[in-house]
Amino acid sequence: MKNDTIHLMGVYTGTIMKSWFQYKVDAVLRSLAVFLREATGIIVIYFTLLKFDTLNGWDIYELLFLFSLLFLTYGVLIIFFTGLRDFGRTVRDGGFDRFILRPRGLLFQLIFSNADWFAAIGHGGLGIVLFVFSAGNVGITWNAGSVIYYITAVIGGVLIQGAIFLFLATLNIYLLETNSLKELFYWNMRKFAGYPISIFHKAIQFCMIYVVPFAFVNYFPAQYLLRKEDMAGYPSVYMYLTPAVGAVLYLVTYGFWRYSLRFYKSSGN
Repeated sequence: MKNDTIHLMGVYTGTIMKSWFQYKVDAVLRSLAVFLREATGIIVIYFTLLKFDTLNGWDIYELLFLFSLLFLTYGVLIIFFTGLRDFGRTVRDGGFDRFILRPRGLLFQLIFSNADWFAAIGHGGLGIVLFVFSAGNVGITWNAGSVIYYITAVIGGVLIQGAIFLFLATLNIYLLETNSLKELFYWNMRKFAGYPISIFHKAIQFCMIYVVPFAFVNYFPAQYLLRKEDMAGYPSVYMYLTPAVGAVLYLVTYGFWRYSLRFYKSSGN
């Protein structure tokens, strides 16, 4: 059964990649377009901040390192969670009804039946470029411990964002349309996450730590590696919690998902 599941995962992944990259030139251009679209914003921020020495103690390379975690985690995230990002459309067009009739787990099908490879390459590629550009200029001592921490922090950041997508997808079972909520609780909060949360009002900081915990995606992991002075405003244990926050949050939202499935009703399409 386990080997059959792994084989099916491979079949899903291979089929999706063939579909997305059927026209190779178009695929390269679309991935490049995503990369350039996101990079343009970073370039504007870069030249703007050149006029200032620091932003609340963070220099330009440290800010780029903060952004690198945000883009890299999203690049990994969207390989696995595109189906949850677009779940509302799947429900409305009746696609979820087809998943229910198949002898496989519903979440398994949602995760492995789709992947936005253009966004994954564009965002992930930018994250890697920003990491390479900034990591050697921020004073991090890279050793086995810091590398292991960085990898687990990336995994935790992916799980945190995956849990947000899963929660919003679950709400589609009750509401059908949640694009406004997604815009408010994911995309808008993600914009704040590109900067040190210490520069924002206490209410925004509270939301980014305890409501939509984007602070654990990049700010606190970056603090573990950079040890900036503004970390004094938060419990030091937060620097170590990203993997745990990701795992717990995902398990809780998965429980909510399983509970909510009993209330699913077809959209009728």
